Amino acid sequence: MVFEVTGTPAPNREHRVQQLAELGFTWANLEDEAYWVDQIVLMEQSSYDELIHAAGLLWRVFDHTVRYVTGNRAMYEKLSIPEVLWDGLDRLELNGEGLISRYARFDFTVNQQGDIKLLELNADTPTGYVEASIATPWLCEQAGVLSPNKPMKELVRAAWEEEAPDYAACIAYGQHLEDTGTIDALVAHSGRKMTCVDCLDLWIDEGVVKVGEDRIISSMFALYPKEWMGIDDGGEALSYAIEEQFVRLFNPLHAVILQSKGLQAVVWGLHQENSEFYTDDEHKAIEKYMLPTFFTPELSGDYVSKSMFGREGGSVELYDAAGQLEIKDEAGFDTSVFFQRVYQQRADLPELQFAHGRRHLLTGLFVLNGTPCGLLGRAGGMITGNASQFVAIGVKAT
Repeated sequence: MVFEVTGTPAPNREHRVQQLAELGFTWANLEDEAYWVDQIVLMEQSSYDELIHAAGLLWRVFDHTVRYVTGNRAMYEKLSIPEVLWDGLDRLELNGEGLISRYARFDFTVNQQGDIKLLELNADTPTGYVEASIATPWLCEQAGVLSPNKPMKELVRAAWEEEAPDYAACIAYGQHLEDTGTIDALVAHSGRKMTCVDCLDLWIDEGVVKVGEDRIISSMFALYPKEWMGIDDGGEALSYAIEEQFVRLFNPLHAVILQSKGLQAVVWGLHQENSEFYTDDEHKAIEKYMLPTFFTPELSGDYVSKSMFGREGGSVELYDAAGQLEIKDEAGFDTSVFFQRVYQQRADLPELQFAHGRRHLLTGLFVLNGTPCGLLGRAGGMITGNASQFVAIGVKAT
């Protein structure tokens, strides 16, 4: 068995919640709900090693595929990338190999037999960083368990040294606990002195991005999904500022191509053609670790339908072997009203027994500055949505 749940919840949860808050993880409880599960999931060392290997190969596959797509406007449309971003994607220079995004997270299902399948890649604005980089190492240390997440901080520091943002922004900075905490942790780990702002306080004057009366922002990390520039008020002005290089955004603009779930359909199509675009090792990795994914509903049963830019489970629909809808996310916002859908072979999450009941485990793995590092456990239903909980994943000592 790959996973084992260990430990029992502490009788004084509030004391532990307070300790985590002092470290910077201030949303272990959300209102009256427990977001953090006070147990540890142990992962077999060999499975963890294979996961790191798989992530490294897939990261290379995705990187190469973005370069294949860039400059092809028909492909942008197929990937549901808003047209307002197309000029910038064509005009701006791509980052070096493996660095199109310096802050990303793969989401995998890893079953108890050790089969690893990629579900999706959040290569633009992943959260869960505080849980993975701060809470997980501390919780594992408290339990006497090995955490492989400790290098995350140094990888972030290296990434931010290269991108060198002067500002960091998110929506409702100072009010939204998770996004604010994520920004604060990233800034602290970067070692850089910078100003944190609310995206809604930004304004644009003839392409120049400003905050306050006259402070000009020329480089910025933004925990703001780029696809929303095609929808939000002010999105066109911001995209123009990026395109004309009045502001340098981190993650860079091309991360939106990585972010589209449709990119997996591009990868799968090239793989089916046995395209020479991928090496033999990359083809083997696609076959072993990815799921057949299509732009149209070609699968007759046991498949998933989801928006190309859905988040937190919103828009996800699971279909059974007969092709009948079995379950859909009812809580998250269905972004398929704005973006096209993608269709992927179904691979269910493993179900584990926790003290408070059985939950399905999603295994997240960050990719920071091009390096896979940072396990993130989410325990919830068959679809990992807003109601899912954070659980620390450690690695069994060999």
